[in-house]
Amino acid sequence: MNTDSFVIQPIANYHCKTGENPLWDERRQRFFWEDIPNGRLFEYNPSPAPGSAGEHRMIFDCYPKPIGGFTFQDNGDLLLFRDADIARFNPDTGECQSLIDFHDEGVPRFNDVIACPDGSVLAGTMGKDLRGGLYHLATDGRITHLFRGTNCANGMAFTADLKTFYWTDSTAKHIYAFDFSPDTSTLSNRRLLIDTTKLPGVPGVPDGMTIDTEGRLYSTRWGGFAIYIHNPDGSLVRKIDMPVERISSCAFGGPDLDDLYVTTANPSGETTSGGDGTLYRIRGLGVRGRTEFRSRILLP
Repeated sequence: MNTDSFVIQPIANYHCKTGENPLWDERRQRFFWEDIPNGRLFEYNPSPAPGSAGEHRMIFDCYPKPIGGFTFQDNGDLLLFRDADIARFNPDTGECQSLIDFHDEGVPRFNDVIACPDGSVLAGTMGKDLRGGLYHLATDGRITHLFRGTNCANGMAFTADLKTFYWTDSTAKHIYAFDFSPDTSTLSNRRLLIDTTKLPGVPGVPDGMTIDTEGRLYSTRWGGFAIYIHNPDGSLVRKIDMPVERISSCAFGGPDLDDLYVTTANPSGETTSGGDGTLYRIRGLGVRGRTEFRSRILLP
C-alpha cells in the first residue's frame, strides 16, 4: 500500500443529502451511486474519450421513494431496494418496475445491500427501537429475516475465500465478522471484530465498507472526516483524511480496480460552495479491489 502519495479528486457534486452505494460496473465500465432520501441514481463514465476528464449524469429520480441500496443484476438491470418494495431499473431505457413488496413494522426502509456468490442478496434495514437488521433475499424472491438489533445496518463485504462476511452496525459503532457459507448464503458464528468506540482518537460512526485484494477493510466514518483501513484481524493500518465531514461509503473501480471512489453526504441538500455530497475519487493508493457479485433475483 502506498502510504505517502495519493490524490483525492472531486468527481461530481449533486449535493446529495446522502450519497451512497458506490458500485463499479465492470461490464459497462461505468460507476454508479445514489442519493438515498431523494431517490436519485447517478452514472459516471471515467473515459468517454481520450484525454477527457469523464462524464457524469443523473439517470433516475423516483422521489419521494428513497433508494436504500442497489445491486447489479446479471442481466444488466439495477435492483433497487427502496422503502416498501424491491424494483428493477434498466439504466439503458430508464424503465423501472416494482418486483417485490416489502413491509416490516418499525422499519422505514432498506439501507446498504450486497449480492452473494449464488445471486441472492443480503439486505440491511433502518429501524426504530433497534428493529433494524439484516434480511436475505433468495433468487426466487423469498425474503427471510435473519436478525434485528440496530437502528442502522450498514457496510458489508466478503473475504476472497468467501469464508467470512463482514457487517457494520452503525448504531453500536461495531463491525462484526460471521462465518459464511457460499453454497447457501447462510451466516453463523457472529463475533465482534472492531469496536470503534475503543479506538483512541477515531471520531465518527462506521458507515459503508469495502475490501481490497489483500483482505484489508476500508471503513468510512460518518462525522469523522476520514476512511479507516483495518487488517483482517481488525487492527488499524492507516487513516485517509477526507475534505468533508460525512463520509458514507467507498468502493474500488476503474479498469484496473485501483481507484477508490468515495460517497459523501450533505444532509441539508442545499447548494453550497463546499464539497459535502460530492463523489470523490482517490488515486495512487497502490492497491486494488475486486468486482462485486451480481444478483439474479427473479431472472429466468
